Amino acid sequence: MSTLCLLVVLSQMAGSATIPADASLDRQFEQLAARYLDEFPALSPVSATALGDHRFDSQLDMISAEARAQKRAFYHKYLEQLSKIKPAQLSRANQVDHTLLENDLEGSLWRLETLQEWAWNPIVYTRLSGSAIYNLMARDFAPLKIRLVHVAERLEQFPRLFRQIRATLDPTRVPLIHAETAIKQNRGVLNILDNLVEPNFDELQKDQRDRLERTMVIAKTAVEEHQEWLEAKLLPNARGDFRLGSQLYDQKLAFVLKTPLTRGEIRERAEKELRLVRDQMYRISQQIYKEKYPYTEFPKDPSPAYKQALIRSCLELAYREIPRPDEIVETAKRSLELATVFLRENDLLTLPPDPVEIIVMPEFKRGVALAYCDSPGPLDVGLKTFYAVAPLPEDWSGEQVQSFLREYNVLSIHDLTMHEAMPGHFVQLALSNRYPGKLRAVLSSGVFIEGWAIYSERMMIDAGFLDGDPLMRLINLKWYLRGIGNAIIDQAIHTEGMTRERAMKLMMEDTFQEEREAAGKWVRAQLTSAQLSTYFVGTVEHFDLRHDVERAWGAKFNLKTYHDKILSYGSPPVQYARALVLNEEIPLKEN
Repeated sequence: MSTLCLLVVLSQMAGSATIPADASLDRQFEQLAARYLDEFPALSPVSATALGDHRFDSQLDMISAEARAQKRAFYHKYLEQLSKIKPAQLSRANQVDHTLLENDLEGSLWRLETLQEWAWNPIVYTRLSGSAIYNLMARDFAPLKIRLVHVAERLEQFPRLFRQIRATLDPTRVPLIHAETAIKQNRGVLNILDNLVEPNFDELQKDQRDRLERTMVIAKTAVEEHQEWLEAKLLPNARGDFRLGSQLYDQKLAFVLKTPLTRGEIRERAEKELRLVRDQMYRISQQIYKEKYPYTEFPKDPSPAYKQALIRSCLELAYREIPRPDEIVETAKRSLELATVFLRENDLLTLPPDPVEIIVMPEFKRGVALAYCDSPGPLDVGLKTFYAVAPLPEDWSGEQVQSFLREYNVLSIHDLTMHEAMPGHFVQLALSNRYPGKLRAVLSSGVFIEGWAIYSERMMIDAGFLDGDPLMRLINLKWYLRGIGNAIIDQAIHTEGMTRERAMKLMMEDTFQEEREAAGKWVRAQLTSAQLSTYFVGTVEHFDLRHDVERAWGAKFNLKTYHDKILSYGSPPVQYARALVLNEEIPLKEN
């Protein structure tokens, strides 16, 4: 039996730890889940392509009141059907999936009716137009000729799409930062046409090529008309508040995190963890400094300023090794090779056979994060994963470039690669997509995903990556501080009115981020909400889970066995992975 088949068996065993009270209800739920998976992709053809459902590759999303009403009716229909199936009488695996589907439906309804990003967030639509073409061209899920025909079919609908977007957005509700970012992203789809579509014209017959060329002209005109509207109409009238406020934030946080922790508990633990990690960094800095200056005597009761200075002085040693501005992607490629070899030599977990490629981040996705992992959808198992890295903006000054490169020094790129690719997002999502129940793969938890990525960074360091280099551990702890800081500023900005100055001070002083990283995070925190908390919450939940499993398994604990077991469950919120691996009661919603 192959190791990947073993993962599937492990997940099936985990789901059948107890005999269901009513097998007919299991069949009823599984039939409902199958209908849901069959029907919901039609609500967003662009998202369906990303998932790997290619029945709608010729279509573009409808952005209208009628489309929203259709979604609303769909969510209510499935919530009503789901309410007739009591989760406590299902198998353990289906109890988890029942709860995930219910949470997703309620969350989708809340976003539609209460949050209403469709009316005030233009970035939703710049991502939509870019993804409409990019998702068709990025992966070889079908012959190129067929995908190019679908590109033409979608481009023909661009004028309608942008008209509907302009009719839907209320400029007075749009925050300024969202308007500014949309203006920067909107033309990104044109780069996709130039770089991914046009070079493949020769793949088509003359009539197909002529049609594609015509539709590209139509689409480019529609994009430029929309750009003019964004600059002339949306930007001058953008007066919305990017801060969600306590009520909306807490509601969104509950849907996103799906954790027992409250906002207050997250804040309290984050601030405590920040102090503990800084103390760890001080102790490691003493070790690094002592190796360089062996006769140093440190004060018995150092002041906070002394600790800060020593940590900074040791971080400066890591900042000496930086990539050239045009070599960030190449540096990441070398880092990926190094991490892959280390994982295989140390046999820390089962690696999937899927291909992974490092690419320059598409323009329509820039402006929020430096890098991301673009995995194939759960219905496109085995296709290529992209580890995307953004190039440095051309308008940055030399000082800004230097600030960025100090933050993303060579050791930091090692950490970034562990997070985004190996053994972080790429490995975890490739295995998650192999979970036999596709519903769980579709309804994946960002908390589990981001938490695993940060957990896996620390796991690699603890296993001796780079021969236990204390500078690598110091950089890793600095990156963990970033995750802690994310959780603090996320809620402080959206519920407490945290200013840019206060946020920058926390990031640059308390978590040692360079100015460019902190400035970018300030923008990201305005553009998003609740997502920045997933890193810290997921991390502490993964750390806590491993600690408890080590205690439960005792002498039988094996790191690879543990990793393969946890990754065999897909990507559910960590509390459900905990219940499955420790054979605890599945947390069910109280009705």
